[in-house]
Amino acid sequence: MSKSGEVVILDCWASPFCVRVKIALNEKGIEYENREENLFGGKSELLLKSNPIHQKVPVLLHHGKSLAESTIIVDYIDQTWTSPPLLPSSPYDVAQARFWADFIDKKVFDAGRNIWSGQGEAVEVAKKEFIEILKQLEELALADKPFFGGDSFGYVDILAIALTSWFYTFEQYGGFKVEDHCPKLSAWIKRCYQRDTVSKVSPDPVKIYEFAAMLRKMQGIE
Repeated sequence: MSKSGEVVILDCWASPFCVRVKIALNEKGIEYENREENLFGGKSELLLKSNPIHQKVPVLLHHGKSLAESTIIVDYIDQTWTSPPLLPSSPYDVAQARFWADFIDKKVFDAGRNIWSGQGEAVEVAKKEFIEILKQLEELALADKPFFGGDSFGYVDILAIALTSWFYTFEQYGGFKVEDHCPKLSAWIKRCYQRDTVSKVSPDPVKIYEFAAMLRKMQGIE
């Protein structure tokens, strides 16, 4: 176990990217301090100093050294605390995991954001794109396995499951249900949420929906 204060997350409760970091640390059994950032009312000096390029959360501070970008942080966590491993042991399987991590990072959340932040026809286009992306994940990456890496929960699962707290919001604004289109992926979501490491740090989907509604008003979308 890490001593309190050695590991700090600069966090925003609604950020799925922050959730990734918390799940990874939970999987490793690492204690950490959570510092909530107010991203609308003035970011902390620590955040601006720790992530001067993007000025975004999450930031991981380990013994005072800072790291940004959730996928990079999860990698760092896996290499720093090696047990239990999040990535597979075979170089080929690691490469496959990184391929799907890259796919998830580039596709899933942005497609979903286009649903809740869109209007009119744009929402329908975004919905079709989002469902197609999930189908590709379901058919080509998950297939008939319990988890993306096989029998055990791991790296790709962490990166993907953290985004699903926003799925309810995407469904509400898009007028669809993920389960109707991707039953295997839906079963995987339920499987992941049975893990305390996931459920105890995942935000309430209804609160995320209310948060998205607030963002829409702030951006003048109605």
